[in-house]
Amino acid sequence: MRVPAFSALLTEAGREVLAEVDPTAAAKDPLVTASQLRENPKVAALDPDLPVSELVNAVMTQVSLRERGRAKFGENAERMFFTPNGLEQSTRRTVAEYRAERTARHLPGSVAVSGGGGRASAGDLCCGVGADLLALAGRGVSVEGVDADPLTVAVARANIEALGLSGHARVREGDVNEVTAGDYPLLFCDPARRGGRGRVFDPAAYSPPWDVATRLAERAEAACLKAAPGIPHEVLSPAASAEWISVDGELKETALWFGTLGFGAGGSSAARRATVLHERAGLLASEGPVAHLDEEPDLGPAPVAAARRYLYDPDPAVVRSHLVAEAAARVDGALLDERIAYFTSDRAERSPLWRVLEVLEFAPFSLKRLRAAVRARKAGTVTIKKRGSAVDTEKLRRDLRARGPESVTVVLTRIGERPFSLLCREVEAPRTA
Repeated sequence: MRVPAFSALLTEAGREVLAEVDPTAAAKDPLVTASQLRENPKVAALDPDLPVSELVNAVMTQVSLRERGRAKFGENAERMFFTPNGLEQSTRRTVAEYRAERTARHLPGSVAVSGGGGRASAGDLCCGVGADLLALAGRGVSVEGVDADPLTVAVARANIEALGLSGHARVREGDVNEVTAGDYPLLFCDPARRGGRGRVFDPAAYSPPWDVATRLAERAEAACLKAAPGIPHEVLSPAASAEWISVDGELKETALWFGTLGFGAGGSSAARRATVLHERAGLLASEGPVAHLDEEPDLGPAPVAAARRYLYDPDPAVVRSHLVAEAAARVDGALLDERIAYFTSDRAERSPLWRVLEVLEFAPFSLKRLRAAVRARKAGTVTIKKRGSAVDTEKLRRDLRARGPESVTVVLTRIGERPFSLLCREVEAPRTA
């Protein structure tokens, strides 16, 4: 999609055309919808200098992306605009709002929380379609987005207007490599992790490269640098507090906090943190939508022991942040194996930070024995989880030939070099009066 075609959608007539398209019908039969748009005189009138096919494609693209955008942006997606790559790499609204809220609580004194013109207090580098920029502006921070792609800049500007945040945010086209640490008291940077061939996994191939983005963040008064959740620990700056963030059990990103935004600024000496966010209604609602687990530098390694009454499966954010020992310590737990991220305890304590299962049977792996145990429990629904196991889970599911009304969970792992299986059941939430 080119800028002129996108700009045509921002006119009053363009917004009317978008509003008239039924997204359900467009998804079910895009060819019919596209044909109807080509025959609609309103579409051709959006920009007489552009081919109708280009305008139709722009309309269809936005309708489709808005539907896909609901997963990340909820009801706001109905008013927002996207590009395919912009939506793919954009920060989920839940994460952006969490991060913006944390930032607002720890702003450096030089950051103004006000609208109006003049110098922006915060710079969002590689701002994309503006997810983080919108979240910051929504908390009153004066923020300027910077992006090198003209279409992306146009989309971000449209989103600022669509959400009524023009008094706090703006976007300019520019090269982030020309930004210096003194340009903004508060810096956000989300290096591009997609290239012409798809997703980029090497941090040195990010745009800007990881070392360039890190040096910029280290020199800023306050900064947040975002990265893929699988970024190697060894490339993380020792000057930063590192946070791994998951949503509903799915690991989303790594955030590095610098300067006054570091965890130490609040009195903690933690360098690593696991943060678990929840979107699903009612999920552990009594414990709140956010849970944190911080590094305890003096804790030492977790003990190792045989399976106790309960097995704990930590959230991916806990695993990736290398904070399994801290999680185990909270419940007086022990690892089954020092290299595997399961831990066990005689206490059952529910938390967003982990899933807790009651251990029914624990033994070296044997298909015959496991099948008999599943049948003895009259289980027909079997959830299979594994870490450190080479067993083909789909084949195992067929081989178990489970029949019955009950549900169980089979956990496959290893202790030393020997494979083990645990037959478990979910620990139910405590009943409330």
